[in-house]
Amino acid sequence: MKFLLLTLITHTPDPVTGAVESAAQRLARVVDNARLAEELGYDGFAVGERHEDPFISSAPPVVLSHIAAVTSRIALFTGVTTLSLLDPVRAFEDYSTLDNLSGGRLELIIGKGNGAAQAQLFHVTTEDQWDRNREGYELFRQLWESDSVTWEGRFRPSLTAAKALPRPLQPRLRIWHGSATSRESVDLAARYGDPLFSANVTHPIEPYADLIDHYRERWAAYGHDPADILIGAGTAGFHLARDSQDALRAYRPIFEARQAVGRTHGLPAVFSSLEDFAERSSALIGSPQQVLEKVQRYHARFGHEVIHIAADGDGFTDKQHRESLELFQSEVAPLLRHSIPSRPLGAQRHPTADPRPSSTEGTTR
Repeated sequence: MKFLLLTLITHTPDPVTGAVESAAQRLARVVDNARLAEELGYDGFAVGERHEDPFISSAPPVVLSHIAAVTSRIALFTGVTTLSLLDPVRAFEDYSTLDNLSGGRLELIIGKGNGAAQAQLFHVTTEDQWDRNREGYELFRQLWESDSVTWEGRFRPSLTAAKALPRPLQPRLRIWHGSATSRESVDLAARYGDPLFSANVTHPIEPYADLIDHYRERWAAYGHDPADILIGAGTAGFHLARDSQDALRAYRPIFEARQAVGRTHGLPAVFSSLEDFAERSSALIGSPQQVLEKVQRYHARFGHEVIHIAADGDGFTDKQHRESLELFQSEVAPLLRHSIPSRPLGAQRHPTADPRPSSTEGTTR
């Protein structure tokens, strides 16, 4: 199994201290956490894309390019790239540049996105966001894999023998399809033989497991080999301590702050208490043994090879945050890596590629 740290770059008061960072401080902490992830041996670091409060993650390729400059090994993910909002040509230019600068460490997770700000900022609505996502994906894929693209669609001007630059380092980029509820996204992933990344953060396991089952069904219907299926899954929260009660005690203020935000926005409470959340959600909160057993239970249902966990230490001291990540990496991750085979991520997918930023050639998928 492989392990990513993920941040959506929320910009809110700390749930324990109430302190508020500047945007510059918050972004610097993202970079620091990426360095820490590489130092501790995590496999990847993912940056989400959102275009509304309380997030400042509107420019993942910029943030990931900075991270690429201060790391050397870790795979660089988006989580997700909202192709429904982006011009696919401009998105290609950004991510192809990042692919070259990072030595081929890039992997995308795409999604249609959500949030009311989309309609205001981009004039993308719930009625057309799915079609925009599909069309954006198909054009992005063509631009990545061909030096000459002739194309016509609904949502951007047509292209005739277009060559988008710079040409990427990886000849075929791995593009995951992120989905919480969308069967359309799952079907698109299956149709093109792409991996699926289940959000798996808001509800108990059942609806996400059903979506993964649907993906497997569509995968077979499109004639792909079941052995090629690749699945990732998210987690709703993260904190490890030697003693499970210590882990719950430390996480309680974070849980209560989230519940308060939900009530402010009129959202129904999915979990009645922290204990219920730790038991029935995908959150990894507890002792190393508890967390190990929970991941194993989820894997038995999902069959996933990759999980993401929270990169941010909001509500924790720097010491608590680091110790939790270290404990997972030293006592949980090795057992999962051994028991659950997984395929390489990032530049490890291309073992003969020149990892230097000046490289101009990639290898096979």
